[in-house]
Amino acid sequence: MIGGMTAIAGQTRDETQPIRCPACAAAMEPVPFGGVTVERCTACRGLWFDAREQERLRDLPGAEAIDLGVPPAGPAAVVPPAKRQCPVCHTAMIGMADHRQPHLHFESCTVCYGAFFDAGEFRDYKEVTLAESVRRLFGLRKK
Repeated sequence: MIGGMTAIAGQTRDETQPIRCPACAAAMEPVPFGGVTVERCTACRGLWFDAREQERLRDLPGAEAIDLGVPPAGPAAVVPPAKRQCPVCHTAMIGMADHRQPHLHFESCTVCYGAFFDAGEFRDYKEVTLAESVRRLFGLRKK
């Protein structure tokens, strides 16, 4: 980051400007951890990662603390995952699945490569269970 500006996959992002949550349009707040700053929604608690930040944080001990888990109870106008727009470059995001955990789905931008995880999904992404490791090792699918 130089002077509050970050270059992401050819896009320039002014990190002094707040972004809006792609799931509920609420404000997102910066959450620093291990030299990486992600954005967390103040309402639904979803997490926005700039290009590959989730991969950098996956292996850092304690990084799951940035994911507060289940969003607080209350009405929230949640945009369905298939219709979410990137909060940085405002293009349609696509659904993704983690190859290590095929049950885990999140949204990713094809332009800036950012990723959005709903509340609780980053904790799941970070933790591969023994059963998932064994299934992957032997090429078994969950039934």
